[in-house]
Amino acid sequence: MTTFDGLARRILRRRPRLGQTRLVAVDGPSGAGKTVLAERLGAALGDVPLVHTDDFLDGWDDQFSYWSRLDELVLGPLRSGRPGRHRRYDWARGAFAGPWIPVPAAPVVVLEGFGSMRAGPELAFAVFVTAPGPLRLRRSLARDGVDTRPELLRWRRRENRHFAVDRTASRADVVVSGVWSDEPVLLSR
Repeated sequence: MTTFDGLARRILRRRPRLGQTRLVAVDGPSGAGKTVLAERLGAALGDVPLVHTDDFLDGWDDQFSYWSRLDELVLGPLRSGRPGRHRRYDWARGAFAGPWIPVPAAPVVVLEGFGSMRAGPELAFAVFVTAPGPLRLRRSLARDGVDTRPELLRWRRRENRHFAVDRTASRADVVVSGVWSDEPVLLSR
């Protein structure tokens, strides 16, 4: 067992690796609880900026190629000590839309979502969130709608292959169960 405050203290002891920013990745499979964990961790860190990789996806087939947008709009500016900004992908419209979302060059920024650990050496800390497959599927369908099931199952097959080849969980600083009530359950490290 660990606490969000305990994780926050561990992160704040790390040195910044993305310019002057401590970039924290919260990675894991769909429906594992990444967003909830990232929000609670961000609050424990003092309401730091939270960036979602889903905002950069250009639809269901952009699972691996969104990174250049994320790097250009957010990581590159932060690397140089400047604020970043981005627009969210509007899944209903099938396009990036809405207002620009600022990402200040803060001491800590949490990057949440599938593939967030790709930042590798620029990460100050990495969390991998996991949960049982049936629970993850129920959560994802409740969040995205049952009509997304074919795309979601295809997504899950690709993410499973990615995590196996990349050995993502073994590279994380901590592996956390996405099944918790008040505090995260530390599974390793």
